[in-house]
Amino acid sequence: MFHLQSPQKLLMLEKSLRMALPESLKVYGTIFHMNQGNPFKLKALVDSWPNFNTLVVRPQEQEMTDDLDHYTNTYLIYSKDLKKCQEFLGSPEVINWKQHLQIQSTQSSLHEVIENLASIHYGQVKHTQCNLYMPLDTAKKLVPTLVDTNNLSSNANKPKSLNQEMFKLSSLDVAHAALVNKFWSFGGNERSQRFIERCIRTFPSFCLLGPEKTPVSWTLMDYTGELRMGATVPKYRGQALIYHVSHCQIQSLGKLGFPMYGHVDRANHSMQRSVTRLLWVSLPCQWNQWNSMPV
Repeated sequence: MFHLQSPQKLLMLEKSLRMALPESLKVYGTIFHMNQGNPFKLKALVDSWPNFNTLVVRPQEQEMTDDLDHYTNTYLIYSKDLKKCQEFLGSPEVINWKQHLQIQSTQSSLHEVIENLASIHYGQVKHTQCNLYMPLDTAKKLVPTLVDTNNLSSNANKPKSLNQEMFKLSSLDVAHAALVNKFWSFGGNERSQRFIERCIRTFPSFCLLGPEKTPVSWTLMDYTGELRMGATVPKYRGQALIYHVSHCQIQSLGKLGFPMYGHVDRANHSMQRSVTRLLWVSLPCQWNQWNSMPV
């Protein structure tokens, strides 16, 4: 096992992962932010170097002290060789299978490996799979071969006018984390709220304040570069507010060169329509999350 710590090696890793997009997207976005200061104090582990087969990005051990906190105990994985990766992922130095944890990857092919390892370590696994999208300008830069401009409407990304007397563009405050947590489908508990608070403190966030001067629609970015946790409170749904927030977010973060992307639940047809209007490109791989819990 090799722990990549030097800036030179992490930059080499980022370049290598960029060549493997979109399958490497989850780890590519994470390594990108590690190279921008590593605000979440992550570590990158490979089975060999410089010609690695499997990469795991995870928090430092001192960050993973709560055995029940799978929001912190998160592993981002990319593998070039599924036959060889099971041994690496089975090492307790790489993944602590005794904890509640989650694994994220844009490689659905890892499913059998993860199920096998969880079974070996007497764990239960829940697999969630969603559609994966990337803003058009980001896709043109990172995966231009996937962009078919002939199938994109020239007016798709022009938002309708917003009632600026009623809604004001702003950013989220840590005090808003409880509201975000309430409407996050993967959240709703104390540990998820701590994760949301950390994302708000660390990365740019965007929201619309309503007449009550509280957020009515918002979206965040996490340490993997993913735009997620977006929602609109029920009272103001049906007005495309999340569309306006996302549009501002993409425009602002795009200027910073961030590798933006996001997932949408397969049953969330309204959000699928929104990302189409925003000129997001549908990626051929899927967003995957495996939640493992020891029995």
